[in-house]
Amino acid sequence: MTQKQLRYHEAYMRMATEWAKLSHCERKKVGALIVKDRMIISDGYNGTPTNFENCCEDEEGNTKWYVLHAEANAILKVANSTQACKGATLYITLSPCKECSKLIHQSGITRVIYKEKYKDDSGIDFLEKAGVELIHLEI
Repeated sequence: MTQKQLRYHEAYMRMATEWAKLSHCERKKVGALIVKDRMIISDGYNGTPTNFENCCEDEEGNTKWYVLHAEANAILKVANSTQACKGATLYITLSPCKECSKLIHQSGITRVIYKEKYKDDSGIDFLEKAGVELIHLEI
């Protein structure tokens, strides 16, 4: 990776980190950006669906089942636009879970750059098998 590429990767990851701060989730705040041809085509953070209350956890502190992950939100935004994820890069502050990994692969994203590793690596394992390029970028 060249110095110029690294500078761009770090800049997009800083932006994803800022985006995570918009999440109303208490347990974990995650941000995502989808970049294609050096243009941000989508963004997302973990949270409840549109027109739902912003509280992500129940009274016991467990995440509500309908909370969307940051990467799912970003991919769904693209689905509602004129853009496409084919050949894009996903920058995400936490590596994807196994469910989101299926969405990432099926959407055509070819590279995932993540900041922190999620406790379950089955999503990472799936993406490796699918031929998606993975970069662990700690900044």
